[in-house]
Amino acid sequence: MDLAQYFPRLFDGLGVSLQLTAISVVCGYLIGLLFALGAASIRPWLRWPTLVIIEIGRGIPALVVLYIAYYGLPSIGILLENFTAAAFGLTFTVAAYSSETIRAGLQSVATAQREASAALGLSSLTTFVRIILPQGMRSAVPALMGLAIQSFQGTSLAYSISVNELMSQSYQVSTMTFEYLKVYAITGLIYVAIAVPATWLSMLVERRLARGHV
Repeated sequence: MDLAQYFPRLFDGLGVSLQLTAISVVCGYLIGLLFALGAASIRPWLRWPTLVIIEIGRGIPALVVLYIAYYGLPSIGILLENFTAAAFGLTFTVAAYSSETIRAGLQSVATAQREASAALGLSSLTTFVRIILPQGMRSAVPALMGLAIQSFQGTSLAYSISVNELMSQSYQVSTMTFEYLKVYAITGLIYVAIAVPATWLSMLVERRLARGHV
């Protein structure tokens, strides 16, 4: 059977997977930054609840988070469409994992630079935005790029709540054609075609950062 006629469906699914990746990574990293700041706070009332949220996000499998968002929240009156529930669940998971990477990056900035900024009369906010944040994020970039790749692969979990992403489309095509091996092999190659070049790019960026070129 000629599977080429089904490629548009697979690529439509890939588009949905990439949308989920973009949303979960961008929003997840922004929320992860807030989590990192909260976890590093000197105020116990902020630090401890943030740490609890982070550990919950890191401890619960992403699939369970998706099920809670899609099947669990309606029991308390919160109804989310399957795509929205997937984006919410994946974003929460990305935020929890990225927060520790971001926090480590921010803490890697030398204390001397903070002291020098204070000596120059810079405010705490200015010091953070112009000095600490750029350098901290620079250190965190390689790990965050790796997490983005894992997030793309993790979008396949959205199949479990009926989101028409790549895995869901491949399942539908395979049930129509009964070419399970071929369809899933093609699906795997599509994931590889995205993930492997992204991994190479991540390694290149890491080397250039180590040399101070980026």
